[in-house]
Amino acid sequence: GEAIARNLREMAGLRTPVVAVVIGEGGSGGALAIGVGNRVLMLEYAIYSVISPEGCAAILWGDRGKAPEASELMRITAPDMLRFGVVDAIIPEPVGGAHRDWEGAAGGLRAALRDQLWQLKSKSAADLVRERYEKFRRIGVWQEESLPAGQG
Repeated sequence: GEAIARNLREMAGLRTPVVAVVIGEGGSGGALAIGVGNRVLMLEYAIYSVISPEGCAAILWGDRGKAPEASELMRITAPDMLRFGVVDAIIPEPVGGAHRDWEGAAGGLRAALRDQLWQLKSKSAADLVRERYEKFRRIGVWQEESLPAGQG
């Protein structure tokens, strides 16, 4: 709790470019703590969530075995995170996944980091901090609806 909050505050105020990458299972408060970046990237087959699918299934249905169903409902894949604005880019993985070709995965990661840092290098420290704050505040999907007359 407190350590995560402190980390969020410190990362938000860094006066250098911050690029975070989710390379596997980004979960719980630790994942949130690294999410305050000018850019947040994900490997193609990584997942990113505040709770594991098993933990979610245990809470919702009292059955950790329903993790696959929970995972579907949670929308924790890289394409989901890109669509929700949580991450800025997806790094393609080698055929079969990063765990089968470490060098290929590292090459893709290297290229993505180089590209992101190149885009950020000309920004002032003040702009980096401001843009990071604004980006973090925009994360998610929001929907506003009016209540029918007499219900609000």
